[in-house]
Amino acid sequence: MGAEDLTAAGDAVTRLVLTTFRANGDFLATGDRLTAEQELTAALWQVLGAISLADRPLTVAQIARRMGLSRQSVHASVRRLARRGLVEFAPNEDHRRSPLVRRTDAGATAYETVDRKRVAWANRLGGSIPLADLETAARVLDELCRRLEEGPERVQATESPDSAA
Repeated sequence: MGAEDLTAAGDAVTRLVLTTFRANGDFLATGDRLTAEQELTAALWQVLGAISLADRPLTVAQIARRMGLSRQSVHASVRRLARRGLVEFAPNEDHRRSPLVRRTDAGATAYETVDRKRVAWANRLGGSIPLADLETAARVLDELCRRLEEGPERVQATESPDSAA
């Protein structure tokens, strides 16, 4: 099989990637609408959500890893959230130059307000799609993410069906 030949699986993955790019744009635009009354953006909500859902305060680097974002973008978002009084910094005994970020009471209120809107939106959006289809879509995207996060070596090792022979 030549480099120009696309398998059925490769074509399906390509279509899934393109649809995911489109969905990402739609999800970000929806996130901006859901968060507008709290004067947040989808990006700030994403970072505030990572902090809110963690079982303990996190560093900027830990938030970035959990969310698959760059440390620089998370740092900028955390600074904006801190200026708004939605998060605060706490000393990190394990690393003095990397403080912990924790949500304030105002941050909890803002997050919970947006989260109530998210619940209603998610229920409406997924309401007419069979649950099994939604679960399959989530599993497939999770698996693709895992494979991509394993690095290029994993993708190269499995890219050719001839390598299994």
